[in-house]
Amino acid sequence: MRLSRRGLILGGSAMLAGCASASATAPVTTAALQPVAAPVVVPPVQTVSVTPPPLDPRGAVPKDLMDRAMAALDVHHRKLPLRDRMYLVDFKKFSGDERLYEVDLIAGEVKVLRTCHGRGSDPDHSGYARRFSNTPDSNMSSIGAYATAGASWGKQQGPNVLLDGLEYTNDKARERAIIVHGADYADPDFLAREGKLGRSYGCFSVAHTDLPELRERMGEGRLLFAWA
Repeated sequence: MRLSRRGLILGGSAMLAGCASASATAPVTTAALQPVAAPVVVPPVQTVSVTPPPLDPRGAVPKDLMDRAMAALDVHHRKLPLRDRMYLVDFKKFSGDERLYEVDLIAGEVKVLRTCHGRGSDPDHSGYARRFSNTPDSNMSSIGAYATAGASWGKQQGPNVLLDGLEYTNDKARERAIIVHGADYADPDFLAREGKLGRSYGCFSVAHTDLPELRERMGEGRLLFAWA
């Protein structure tokens, strides 16, 4: 029994030696060692129709103003790279009414604020803007498409948003220092006392409480479109 066990052990050792010798002299290809992969089945691509959200779910923005603004986005697309939201001003409305619209083009939401017009556009201080101009020192509001040019700070007006006029009706905006800024005459207590907002020198003045968030969200490269 001892001999046969020893013989088995020796025989097994010889077989292992033979395997080691064979692997050294006869290389095994990797293809022989790799399992065969199952074929990958690619599911067909499904086209999903996505309905965009409504641009104005509450009916807050007049259709003609919205249409003109959307057209301006396309015409001035090189200078308006950000199309997530835009800002519209309806100068047909009374100054005491909410007429500055922040339109979220992704979510389809609309936020409405108050803004002033220039004293030259309303010399009788009726609360309605009647005339518009791009002329320096006219103190009038200018209509058309603007590009927001980022947050800034001025000695007179403090924090503000710079604007670049994109059309012949407002292309002197920088020269005229037409900006978005806060003003006492745009604050709620002024409106409550006077029944209308005060007048700017052509700037889009807003309430001091509205300016910080508006200044941050307007940023640089978004549309501000004013019409009457």
